[in-house]
Amino acid sequence: MAIIMAAVLALLLGLITFGLHRRLVRATGLKRPWSVVADTTLVVLAVLAFIGLGTGRLFDPGWARAPAFVGLVWGATVVYLVLGLLAVGLISVVLRLVGRVRGADRRAGVDILRRRTVQIGTAVVVVASVATVGYGVVEAARPQVTHTEVAVPDLPEQFGGIRVALISDLHVGPARGRGLVQQVVDDVNAQEPDLVLIAGDLTDGTVAQVGDDLAPLAELSAPLGVFGVSGNHEFYFDDGGAWLDEWERLGISTLRNERTEITVDGATIDLAGVHDETAPAPYEPDLEAALAGRDQDRFVLLLAHEPLQAPEASDAGVELQFSGHTHGGQMWPIMYLVPLQQPTVQGLDQVGDTTIFTTRGAGAWGPPVRVAAPPEISMLTLQSR
Repeated sequence: MAIIMAAVLALLLGLITFGLHRRLVRATGLKRPWSVVADTTLVVLAVLAFIGLGTGRLFDPGWARAPAFVGLVWGATVVYLVLGLLAVGLISVVLRLVGRVRGADRRAGVDILRRRTVQIGTAVVVVASVATVGYGVVEAARPQVTHTEVAVPDLPEQFGGIRVALISDLHVGPARGRGLVQQVVDDVNAQEPDLVLIAGDLTDGTVAQVGDDLAPLAELSAPLGVFGVSGNHEFYFDDGGAWLDEWERLGISTLRNERTEITVDGATIDLAGVHDETAPAPYEPDLEAALAGRDQDRFVLLLAHEPLQAPEASDAGVELQFSGHTHGGQMWPIMYLVPLQQPTVQGLDQVGDTTIFTTRGAGAWGPPVRVAAPPEISMLTLQSR
C-alpha cells in the first residue's frame, strides 16, 4: 500500500512540475541560465513536496519535518500559482481571439501584446503567490485565543458563565510538532477554563511516529474535566482507536459514541461525543448509542468533529454542538467551497433546533498556511437565554 501511495504521489507531483515548467519557463520564453535555475528549483521543490506529503506515514518526522515544511509550503504556493496563471491564460486567449478578429494586418501587434501580457502577468502571479503564502505561513504560526458568548435556551442557570476551551485540528505531524502542541496547551491553561473539549484531528501520522508530539496535552487541566472525540484524520494514518487510547494515556477522557454527566452546583447536563462522520468500522458514529438511556429533559452538549453531524443532532433533540473540521476554509478562496459539503463554516450558527459553534482550529492541514482564516483556540462562555 505504501509503495502504491508513493507512486501515485510521485506521478501527480511530476505532472504538476511539468505543467509549471511549460507555463513558467517555456511559455514566458525564459532564457538560459535562468531557465535551468527555474527548472532545477521546480524539481527540488517537487521532491520536498513528496517528502511533505509522505511524512508521518512514509517518512519519520524526526528527520523529515524541515524539508516537509518547505515542500508543503510549496504546495500552497502552487494553488495560488494555478489560480493566477489560469487568469493570465484567460486574458491570453481573449487577446488571441481579438487578433483573429482584427485580421492579418493587425494580428502581429496583438500577438506582441499577448506575449508581453503573458510574461508580465506571469511575473506578477509568481510574486503575488509567494507574498500571499509568506503571509499565510506567518498567520498559521500564531493561533489566537478568541472569545465567544454562546447563549442557548434550556441551559441550567448554574451553567451560566461556564467557560469552555475548544481545541481542534492541530494536524501535528508533517509540518508542525510538539512546539505547536505546547503553545496551545499553555494558551489554554492561561485562560483557566472550567472545561476543555477536543474536537479531533490532532495528528497526521501514526502513533509510533507522531505520538510523542502530543505529550504536552497531559498538562491540560480543568475543574470539570478534559474530554475529546475523534476526527477523520485519526483514521487516515493509523487505527483511530489506537489514537484515542493514546489520548487516554495523556489524561483525556475520550467519548466513543457515549456520554457523561457534567454537574455544577447540583445541576447536571449530558456531554455526549460521537466518532467522526466518515470513521470506518468498527468506529462508525452512533448518536443513538451516545444518547441511549438518558433523561430526556436534560440539556445535551454534543461534541462531534464535523458540522455535517448537526442535522442528526437536531433531529435527536440536541440543544448545543461543538465542532471543528472546516478550518474556516484555511486558505482563500477555499472557504467558498466548504458550504458545498458542510452546513456551516465557522463561528456560531443554527442548524435546525441545534445551536452549533464551529472553531477554525489551531493548526493547518497540509500546507502550514492560513490565508483569511486565522487559527484559533476558542474560549466559549455558556449562557442561558
